[in-house]
Amino acid sequence: MKILVLGSGAREHAIILSLLAETDGHDITAAPGNAGIARDVTCTAFDINDPVTVANVAIEMAADLVVIGPEAPLVAGVADELREQGIPVFGPGKAAAQLEGSKTFAKRVMDAAGVPTGRAQRAASLADVESALDTFGSPYVVKADGLAAGKGVLVTDNRDAALDHARAYLTSGSILVEEFLDGQEVSLFLLSDGHRVLPLSPAQDYKRLGDGDVGPNTGGMGAYSPLPWLDETFGDEDAFVDEVIRTVAQPVVTQLAEEQTPFIGLLYAGLILTSKRDNAHDKGIRVIEFNARFGDPETQVVLPRLATPLSQLLFAAATGTLDDADRPEFGMTTAVTVVLASENYPAQPVTGRTITGLNAAEGIEGVHIAHAATTDAGGQLTASGGRVLNVVALGTTFAEARERAYDAVGLIELEGAQYRSDIALRVAE
Repeated sequence: MKILVLGSGAREHAIILSLLAETDGHDITAAPGNAGIARDVTCTAFDINDPVTVANVAIEMAADLVVIGPEAPLVAGVADELREQGIPVFGPGKAAAQLEGSKTFAKRVMDAAGVPTGRAQRAASLADVESALDTFGSPYVVKADGLAAGKGVLVTDNRDAALDHARAYLTSGSILVEEFLDGQEVSLFLLSDGHRVLPLSPAQDYKRLGDGDVGPNTGGMGAYSPLPWLDETFGDEDAFVDEVIRTVAQPVVTQLAEEQTPFIGLLYAGLILTSKRDNAHDKGIRVIEFNARFGDPETQVVLPRLATPLSQLLFAAATGTLDDADRPEFGMTTAVTVVLASENYPAQPVTGRTITGLNAAEGIEGVHIAHAATTDAGGQLTASGGRVLNVVALGTTFAEARERAYDAVGLIELEGAQYRSDIALRVAE
């Protein structure tokens, strides 16, 4: 197939690497891509948030499928224009993408569909925020209502910090204040063709900047898959996934279909397995948030384990034929990814610094690198953003995968680089 992949991060690089691993020999173009992606496929530059421009490019290249990686083109309505032109596209339309674009919209849909989630209040002023904080108490959970590149959420015991976070985002929209839910977090990707859903394998990511979950929230500092500890509560991974489909994913997809806004693409369910609640019947799976696209960095550990051809799944979702597809299969390997970030991330990252040692790092068995923010400056690879590289390692055990990942990280040189040293430590032990 001729496939156009929109995006420039490690998520898109992971998608492309998975497509390239298939035996069908796809013709892949990325827009705009990055230095790492450009080493694997053709890259081209145009405004990926402009629906007409994207559609014209897809028509000109006779694309069989367009895969939208980031959230901004989805919220801009790029998928709608592509469908209007008869081009198969993996990604929801503008209306359905509000599941990610608006926390308030997502809460309304969950309420209508009977999906379990935490209580929340929308706040349009600082006085509203203060009232909601007093209602729910500490720890405080404050979320920007719109897109915030994965950094619009603050969980804190400090009321002043919660108010400062709210002030920062009230200038551009409303705020959602939610009750705090305690427990293990799980990310689950679900493919949807607007009616049916098929699951991928669960993963867990690490949002905080520092070891032991300290420091500011980030777009994600690492992840691992599968989640062996799910067996303790649910018996096995499939039982957990089946419950999420029954209580979360299918009700949401059905609700959106009934509202004439079908969700076609990747439904990312950010979940929490609540552990400390006042009433026993309140324990269980709760939705923290939805995203309308593949998550980053979870994609980097889920797709390398996927045995079913990714292109078949994406095309089936895009063309409304998931009924004809079997449940995706995964290998027994473990996968760990460690994010290498620039100095001063997630505030104002220092960019333009040279990166070396990648060939040596990828020479380690089971290791590959997904580029997140890199550029080629006269033949020198340099960092162009906050999260720069994802070092991904596969292994027969988590201990093996972790050792390979961190051995590879140790071979990469980037002045001022930051990374966590505890990714997947609990499952390796």
